Amino acid sequence: MSTVVNVIIALLVFGAIIFFHEFGHFLFAKKNGIYVNEFAVGMGPTLFSFTKKETKYSLKLIPMGGYCMMLGEEEDIDDEHSFSSKSVWARLSVVLAGPVFNFILAFLLAMILIGVCGYDLPKVKGFAENSPAKEAGLKEGDIITGFNGHTIYNFREVLVYMQFHQEGEEITLTAKRNGGEISCSFMPIQKDGSYVMGIYSDGRTKAGFLNIIKYSALELRYQIKTTFLSLKYLIGGKLGLKNLSGPVGIVSMMSDTIDEAKESADGNASLAVVNVMLNILNFCILLSANLGVMNLLPIPALDGGRAVFLIFEGIFKKKLPTEKEALVTTISFMLLIGLMIIVMFQDVARIIH
Repeated sequence: MSTVVNVIIALLVFGAIIFFHEFGHFLFAKKNGIYVNEFAVGMGPTLFSFTKKETKYSLKLIPMGGYCMMLGEEEDIDDEHSFSSKSVWARLSVVLAGPVFNFILAFLLAMILIGVCGYDLPKVKGFAENSPAKEAGLKEGDIITGFNGHTIYNFREVLVYMQFHQEGEEITLTAKRNGGEISCSFMPIQKDGSYVMGIYSDGRTKAGFLNIIKYSALELRYQIKTTFLSLKYLIGGKLGLKNLSGPVGIVSMMSDTIDEAKESADGNASLAVVNVMLNILNFCILLSANLGVMNLLPIPALDGGRAVFLIFEGIFKKKLPTEKEALVTTISFMLLIGLMIIVMFQDVARIIH
């Protein structure tokens, strides 16, 4: 029963994030005078619907996502309220509104999380035995500011770069110490099959209002940067398809996260609720930022691909025929569906085993 509840929570969270994305498209379509034929919450068969002005509002059976269907989105329509009749910049604002709303949502949720839990300052609290970082001159109390030339703002960035730095090459860290800056270089050591530096963080630091805003923006930066790093290593071959997860895998991971949050409360019901809510919040930030980045990729079936077509039109004053654009988008969409099916079977196999 617990697993079923976890899955329902995960589906609702996943759906809410996609809904917020579509809500961005909806608001900017309305703002630019574009008729929205249907705005739906959820997917599948319609449970309830009503029509107000030109828009049909629908509630669907499956609580995942939603969609914003605009007049003239897939074909040229000679109507002042159609998507196709609007200026390049009006259409571009509608297309980009979805990903931008995902980034806004991630930032707002980060403000709540950091307001409650604080931020993870990259301050060295201690060292593991035989730590190469300590031997190289790093000391307790140092605040790490750079990893091989990459600027560091929180300790998780150090962990992410270390995770992707598994060739055993030399690492150079820069850090603040007593108002000055120091630098140290060393070779990481292998432990349990991975390369490590042997550094412990100082935990989370409570934030005042200005730091909540600052570190919420840095949290968004961290999530976006991590997504781009993952894509970079995926394309470069350092990560394989086995490292990808689709909706099934994401729901499974969220369910496991909820279980772990409950277990960490040691039977304290109130603490369990708080732990679950904070973990869900953290997952929402990650998912929303990831969805924003992935939708900005220059792939025709995604918002980023549509934006590329519109930017091309704006620069060269020549519009790609809607029918040809729709054909390219359909082919790309089918390829994405194929990839999603492969990832879904991989997720299911991973859960079974």
